[in-house]
Formats: sequence, C-alpha cells, structure tokens
Amino acid sequence: MKKEKKQQEQVKKAKKYDKGQIFVKVMAGILALLMILAAASTLIYSLMI
Repeated sequence: MKKEKKQQEQVKKAKKYDKGQIFVKVMAGILALLMILAAASTLIYSLMI
C-alpha cells in the first residue's frame, strides 16, 4: 500500500508543472526568437548597402 501511494505521488509530481519553470522556458523562447530576428535583420541591412 505504501509503495503504491509513493508511486502515485511521484506521478502527480511529474505531471505537475511549476509556474516559474514555464515562465523561464517561455522567456527563453522569446529571447531566442528576438536574437534570430536581430541577426536576420542585420544581415539583410548589410546586404542592402
């Protein structure tokens, strides 16, 4: 019985997402997108001159 409860708790913890962790991943994605756009725009601008 105790082992089953421990396994159920571990499954619940694995499925549960931390709000801070989600926020960090979203912000990292946004910053990566901005870096790619900045590099592309710089390349386009340098080729136009």
